[in-house]
Amino acid sequence: MVKRTFRGGVHPADHKDLSREAPLREFLPKGEMVFPLSQHIGKPAKPVVKKGDQVLVGQRLAEADGFVSAHIVCSCSGTVKAVEPRRTLTGGMMDCVVVTNDGQFTPAADYTKREDVSGIDGDEIVRRVQEAAVVGLGGAGFPTHVKLKPKDPAAIRYVIANGAECEPYLTCNDQLMRTRAAEIVEGLELMLRLFPGAQGVICIERNKPEAIEAMRKACAGKPRLSVLDLQTKYPQGGERSLIQVVAGVNFPLAKLPADVGCIVENVGTIYAIQRAVIYREPLYEHVFTLSGEPVKNPGNYIVRDGTSFQELLDAASGLKEGVTLKKAMCGGPMMGITMASLEVPIQKQNNGLTLMAEDPCELAEKEMTACLHCGRCTTVCPMGLLPQLMADAVMLGDLARYEGKLYGLECIQCGSCTFICPARRPLMQMFKQTKAEILARKRAEAGGKK
Repeated sequence: MVKRTFRGGVHPADHKDLSREAPLREFLPKGEMVFPLSQHIGKPAKPVVKKGDQVLVGQRLAEADGFVSAHIVCSCSGTVKAVEPRRTLTGGMMDCVVVTNDGQFTPAADYTKREDVSGIDGDEIVRRVQEAAVVGLGGAGFPTHVKLKPKDPAAIRYVIANGAECEPYLTCNDQLMRTRAAEIVEGLELMLRLFPGAQGVICIERNKPEAIEAMRKACAGKPRLSVLDLQTKYPQGGERSLIQVVAGVNFPLAKLPADVGCIVENVGTIYAIQRAVIYREPLYEHVFTLSGEPVKNPGNYIVRDGTSFQELLDAASGLKEGVTLKKAMCGGPMMGITMASLEVPIQKQNNGLTLMAEDPCELAEKEMTACLHCGRCTTVCPMGLLPQLMADAVMLGDLARYEGKLYGLECIQCGSCTFICPARRPLMQMFKQTKAEILARKRAEAGGKK
C-alpha cells in the first residue's frame, strides 16, 4: 500500500475558501514593467537590450549567463526605459530592465500555433525548454532545463508532478489543474520521453477534489501516468516530502532528487513546458493567487512577469473598507517573504500575495517564553532534525555544531517548528538567518581562495 503522507508536519488553517472557487483571470497591466535580471537560482542573466529599444511580448531581454542560469523574457510590448538597479521584493536593489508598457501586448511570434512534436527527440525538448526560459514555479526558480538533464536519465524511476499546493491561502495551482488538466498531462508526457524507465505521478492533496477528478480524467488510458491523492498536511508539497510518499525513500544528506531516482516539478512548470515545446511560447506569465482577509476581492490570476504587486491589488479593488493592512507576504504565511512595499515587480517564481490584518510574528513576540523542552518541534520536523538543539547552538554562537553535528543546513525553512512551538519562539526565522550567514561566509572563503 502506498503511504499517503510523510514523517512529521503540521495542520495550519488553510484559508483557501477565500479564493478556492475564483476562476483564473488574465490580468493585463497598464503601468511600467520591471524585469529583475535574476529570477532564478544561478547566475543573473546579461541584458541584451538598451534604453530606447522597442520590445515585444516573448522577446528576450537578457541572456542566461552559464548553464545554471535562465533567460529573462519580456511580457509586454513597448520601449526599454532603462537598464538600472531597482528595488525588488526582498527590499534590496537589483539590476533590472525597465520597459514602458504600450498596452498593446504585441507578440514577437505566433504563440497560438500548435506544432507536431511527435518526432522530436529529448535533446530538442530540453533545448526548447531552455530557450523558453522556463524555471521552477513552485519556489526558488531552479532552471528547468538543468533539472531535465540528470547524470543518468535511465536511473530516473519517477517524474513527480507537484500539485499539492499545501501553503495556506494559495489556490492558483488548484484552478490550473481544474482547467488545464489535459495540457499538464501533455507536458508530463513530454518529460517522460526523457526518462523511458519512469512513471509519471501527479500528487494532489485531498482538499482539492475537483483538481483530483480533472487530472484523473486527463490521465485515463495512459498507463505511465497516475494521480496520487495525499493527506492534507503541511509541508506536503515539499520536494523531500513528495519523494518520501512516492518513492518511499529519504534523501541522503547533500543529495539531489535525481540521486534517488526522482524528478519533481510543479504543475505550473509542467504547463509551461507544454507551452514551450508545442507552441514555442516563452515563460512570460504564470498563475498567481491574491488573497487574505483584508483583500476586497481575493482571486486567482494569470499575471505577466514584471507587473507591480500594487497594480494587481489596485485592480482587484484593493482592501476592504476600514481594514488596516498589517503584513504583506509574497507567497503564503508559512514560507512566504515579508514585503516592506508592494511597489515592486512580480517575478516568474512568485505564486501569490497574501495580505494580513494581524501580524502573527508580532503577536508571538509578545507571548514568547523560554524553551519548554516539550519536543514538539522535533516531532513535526519533516527533515528529522532537532530544532531545539539547533536553536541552542545558534544562541551559543556554535555554528560548527549547528552545521556539522546537527545538520542545520538541511533545514528547508518550512516553519513547522515555529508553528507548533508553545513557547512561541521564532525558530524558523532563526534558522533562515543562520543558514544565510553560513552560506555567505562560505562564499567569501571560496572567493578569497581564488
